[in-house]
Amino acid sequence: MSIVNIDDGQFEKEVMEADQLVMVDFWAEWCGPCRALGPKLEEIANEKDNVKVVKINIDQNKETAQKFGIRSIPTMILFKGGKDVETLMGNLPKEEITAKIEAHV
Repeated sequence: MSIVNIDDGQFEKEVMEADQLVMVDFWAEWCGPCRALGPKLEEIANEKDNVKVVKINIDQNKETAQKFGIRSIPTMILFKGGKDVETLMGNLPKEEITAKIEAHV
């Protein structure tokens, strides 16, 4: 499955109402570590059927970023059953991200 880009208006349906684990990547165009993280998230999205990976640009979607207290990026939040179950910060190694996903599926 490929990464889904969403906006504030799609967040409820795509993340909170999802029937599977969802990893939300809060990012911005100008963020170097966010761009470095991107290919790893693409690989995870393509390799893992048990997680939906979505990206939300914090510059264009301030409402959602504020709601979840995003102060630095990249920040990834795992959601399960409409609740945030884990927060990951920074350009983490792919193995570490995968391990956190596996802990919640």
